[in-house]
Amino acid sequence: MEEEKIKKEEIKDTNESNKINELEDKIKLQKQEIEEKEDRIKRLMAEFENFKKRSDKERTALYSSVMGDVIMSLLPVLDNLEKASETETKDEQYKNGIEMVLAQFKDVLKANGVTEIETVGKKFDPSLHEAVSLVEDENLGEKEIKEEFRKGYMIGDRVLRHSLVVVAN
Repeated sequence: MEEEKIKKEEIKDTNESNKINELEDKIKLQKQEIEEKEDRIKRLMAEFENFKKRSDKERTALYSSVMGDVIMSLLPVLDNLEKASETETKDEQYKNGIEMVLAQFKDVLKANGVTEIETVGKKFDPSLHEAVSLVEDENLGEKEIKEEFRKGYMIGDRVLRHSLVVVAN
């Protein structure tokens, strides 16, 4: 009888030990699944952050491109307003009106990040200027800009239109 009791207890201990081992294995598997899911979540979060950054860059680039295109189409209007303001007229009010519209136009461009490219007296830079003529002038240095035919403009670091210039020496 006692032997049976001992055997039953051993079987019971063995069964409990097996159950414990099974439960430990289940716990290990569940921990692995949790780690895999946590890793997957971290990867998805990183991918989403990269997506947001990429989308912001694309949106900014698209905005700059569209803004540059719109301003490019307005530059001939600006050129004509400048010519109109330089034209002699007997009607001073008319001339003042043209100059006010020109100043307002330039203010709007400036507010949108558009700047004029500096020319006369500066060194010729092919990334900013386009030479239409070369002249000899002893009063000016080498590759110095003598005259500007058409103003150039930039928006940020991007050249919208190169300045047309006369370069000395």
